[in-house]
Amino acid sequence: MSPPAAPGAVQTPEPDRTVFVLRLLPGLLLTGLVAWVGLWASQWLGETVLGFEKTPISGIMMAIVVGLAVGNLVRLPAATLPGVRFTLKRVLRLGIRLGLDDVLRLGVLGVPLILLCVVGALVVTRWLGARLHLPARMSTLIAVGTSICGATAIVAAGPAIEAEEQEITYAVANITIFGIIAMFLYPYLAQMLFPANPTYAGLFLGTSIHETAQVAGGGLIYAELFDAPAALDTATITKLVRNVFMAGVIPLMAYQYSRRQAAESTGDARVRFWRLFPVFILGFLGMAVIRTLGDTTLESGDAAFGLWDAGTWDGLVSGIKTWAERFLAMAMAGVGLGTSFRQIRALGLRPFYAGLGAAIVVGVLSAAGIAVLGLLGVG
Repeated sequence: MSPPAAPGAVQTPEPDRTVFVLRLLPGLLLTGLVAWVGLWASQWLGETVLGFEKTPISGIMMAIVVGLAVGNLVRLPAATLPGVRFTLKRVLRLGIRLGLDDVLRLGVLGVPLILLCVVGALVVTRWLGARLHLPARMSTLIAVGTSICGATAIVAAGPAIEAEEQEITYAVANITIFGIIAMFLYPYLAQMLFPANPTYAGLFLGTSIHETAQVAGGGLIYAELFDAPAALDTATITKLVRNVFMAGVIPLMAYQYSRRQAAESTGDARVRFWRLFPVFILGFLGMAVIRTLGDTTLESGDAAFGLWDAGTWDGLVSGIKTWAERFLAMAMAGVGLGTSFRQIRALGLRPFYAGLGAAIVVGVLSAAGIAVLGLLGVG
């Protein structure tokens, strides 16, 4: 029980949660609608128009495109703005998925290669950003998007480094363009570099293409062109393992950015790391452990945690994945709705050059690393 207020003191009423939710509702409904349209458009374009069995077009990317179109063609009512901002900063956290079991499945063959590409992309992109005189936030966003998992990593890192919405959108558009080019080009390049070796081809596609959907699309193209379904499996697992690195890279980049900002403003670069760490990542790591333990108990012949049989557990996991994708699409819709093309144009072409250089470097590092594995007789 709280103590009584002192006589004459001004009492501040507690915030009304109902009013707070009602303020968010218009924006949440809008981002939900835009996300649904984006997910539907990705399936229609990829499966109906292009004829793929599973669309290679990212629903996350399409949510951003639809959001950009709506946000720039229609003046959004002021009532929607709180909900749009909420989806970007909070709903995103419900959509990030991590899986530790994929690391174990890939094993010693792919993890060192992924680590090489992630570290190389981070270092080179930051170096290019400095040479091109990019804002530190922009080079950081391009670095995490190129090295890990595209738009998801960019939007997750944005709030941690206090990036502007137009910077996030530019970075997402940047890596999306190069990811689409790679999706169509790299299957042919993989066959040229690693003929008759689907495992190496899959490693190349999984480490050098940015978005998960684009990796799946490149793997599908390779599998259909060269009758090598194993390449698709390897590419998909490799990409999922890359996504796991987000749990370490985003806090590290936020820490480095804050140290630079503190040094420039006060001359003191000391920053408490624990204050910057995105606590929600711990939750996703915990969920990844739960998923791994549940799968392990099923493989041993028992029910998952003694509660769910294989069918129920698979349905639960599938449902969570579906909702995770929907929440991510809502977050990306919020990014698109809150961004102006005029603001993006003001950023210029220098970030584009940094993204191009980073994409080339990741491809070269991936091919070189796989060539070394071949010389060592691995795989």
